[in-house]
Amino acid sequence: MRQPDYSRRVVVTGLGIVSPVGNDKDTAWASLLNGVSGIRELTKFDTSAYSHKAAGEVRDFDATAWMDPKAVRRSEPAMWYGVAAAKQAIADAGLEITDQNREDIGVVYGTGAGGQTLMIDNWQVLTEKGPNRVAPTFIANGLVDSTSGMIAIETGAIGTNLCVVTACSTGTNCVGEGAELIRRGDVHTVIAGSSEMPLLEVAHAGFGNMRGLGSPRAGEPLADVSRPFDRTRDGFVLGEGGGGLILEDLALATARGAHIYAEVVGYGTAADGHDMIQPIEKGSGSARAMRQALERRGVPADEVDVINPHGTSTPVGDKREAEAIWTVFGDRAAASRESLAISATKSMTGHMMGAAGAFEAFATVMTVATQCVPGTINYRDFDPEADVWVFSDTRQMDVRHALSNNIGLGGHNAAVIFKRWDGR
Repeated sequence: MRQPDYSRRVVVTGLGIVSPVGNDKDTAWASLLNGVSGIRELTKFDTSAYSHKAAGEVRDFDATAWMDPKAVRRSEPAMWYGVAAAKQAIADAGLEITDQNREDIGVVYGTGAGGQTLMIDNWQVLTEKGPNRVAPTFIANGLVDSTSGMIAIETGAIGTNLCVVTACSTGTNCVGEGAELIRRGDVHTVIAGSSEMPLLEVAHAGFGNMRGLGSPRAGEPLADVSRPFDRTRDGFVLGEGGGGLILEDLALATARGAHIYAEVVGYGTAADGHDMIQPIEKGSGSARAMRQALERRGVPADEVDVINPHGTSTPVGDKREAEAIWTVFGDRAAASRESLAISATKSMTGHMMGAAGAFEAFATVMTVATQCVPGTINYRDFDPEADVWVFSDTRQMDVRHALSNNIGLGGHNAAVIFKRWDGR
């Protein structure tokens, strides 16, 4: 263990993705740049009894390409996606985990709800076949922290191992806490991220009864459902997947000649303490998290050029987030100023719940690394109550810093800021 050094710099050297828009970073990024939606008709269960039929599903994914077939049979998709994303990120970073360094490589990986699929499946076995048929392995594989444990088992990384659970802010908190672990000296490298598979009938029914799910505009396809900040928005659509990032001490990454995507320069987290569902007035909790992210390492607010927002497409949620952005960035946020770009990638993936923060951290890192900002599809009608600069077409622009923002049920808020890597 090294001594804490809060001036220690942390960079992103590897990325991995499993998502509705692609099961690797290159495919997913190309989809975002080209406005390719992953939202289609939900196929996980019979939707004939439901008016909401859209989802952002992972397609063409083979879990046995990433895990032992026996482990796959014993576990469930949230774990598969997490292990796959983590292994992709390790390969992308060119990171070799050996007996000599494995104690210095940690895992900070979360999920919003954990192995609910295993719980439901084994409850059905219990009621239909009796207690003796319940799988003895389901509990160990279905805990909220099971994925972080399996990543350590599958990769050999045995440093600090944490599972952060903050609903839809989970992935953002995992990235931020992973960077802080490195600065604290606990480890020099972290596999950070999150995964989720919320496309369960009971969850779909619950969110529908909560009146949280959205519908396309009249005459539009299902891909139109998610339209963040648009005046006609009426709810979100569930998505699934996972994302992984390799975070490293800059000195180590430079010494081994790693490719550096971006630097992690800000992290903040705060609670609403208000309501289990609705965000607090003016999004004040989210505003405090974003302000903390700016202040932690002295990022000037006027040097943040892009925000990847939580942007779920709910009427109240997007309004509160826009108000939070105004609180922190002032009238720079106004659409008419065209100064602070909003790139709402949930328009293409849907809301990946606990996995959202990891996927959106990936998108934000790539925005900084490529100086290219994905457009927000389905955005047509300006809403004066959510006055932010949302553009619908991908464009090249100068991006010095980009912020990824997430807001979770229960009043959890988190923000992380990435800086363009200029080689010094």
